[in-house]
Amino acid sequence: MRLIVAGTSGRMGRALVRAIGETEGVELAGALERPGSEHLGRDAGELAGLGPLGIVVTDDALPLVAAADGILDFTAPEASVALSELAAQARIVHVIGTTGFSTAQIARLDAAARHGVIVRSGNMSLGVNLLAALVRQAARALGPDWDVEIVEMHHRLKVDAPSGTALLLGQAAAEGREIALAESAVRVRDGHTGARVEGTIGFATLRGGTVVGDHSVILAGPGERVELGHRAEDRMIFARGAVKAALWGFRRKPGHYGMADVLGLQPA
Repeated sequence: MRLIVAGTSGRMGRALVRAIGETEGVELAGALERPGSEHLGRDAGELAGLGPLGIVVTDDALPLVAAADGILDFTAPEASVALSELAAQARIVHVIGTTGFSTAQIARLDAAARHGVIVRSGNMSLGVNLLAALVRQAARALGPDWDVEIVEMHHRLKVDAPSGTALLLGQAAAEGREIALAESAVRVRDGHTGARVEGTIGFATLRGGTVVGDHSVILAGPGERVELGHRAEDRMIFARGAVKAALWGFRRKPGHYGMADVLGLQPA
């Protein structure tokens, strides 16, 4: 399977190049960067610390997409939406680890998925997606009188909050309770907030240092508390998950899938 890496010079882009290099059945077919990037013209293998691979970083996606089987994309919402439309036209797999999409951008991804395969997740790791399944089950079993709080911490350079993973976990809790996350989420508390509203799902965001990603889901009931969590120690877990998602999506029928589909962890 011939794969393009979008955002090749970034931390995740370099990890994706390395993950492709260590996985049987896939090869690097192209390396994309934004127009004006200082890394245009560089060898993608050298950027990833692997030595020359003969794949030059470019900002011209069209010829790469025409000759590839999939795109691995941890870039930015606007760039990911544009790539989804190109990938759909070419009928190739688009694996998206980008977070922070607006409602309108999600609608454009849904439209692209009518013609191509999109696998999108706020987190590509096996551990986090297993955690989401456990959160869904716990929220269903414990009921609304147990308060749900989600605490996440990432490195100082992360630009969106809450993280895509925190929202994924919040969505799992909402699904377990059969409620809409958009109507139950509490993302900010400041000043005199009053008592906590039953059934809400709270989010707390921490930023600092070089933290790859820490997530805790706290279910607090009368006189007791359950805590479920995950700590990411290496970005390679996300990169390997993205490659796994691409292989899973290869020649699959068009649709907008998630890592729960890839791992067989869909809600019962």
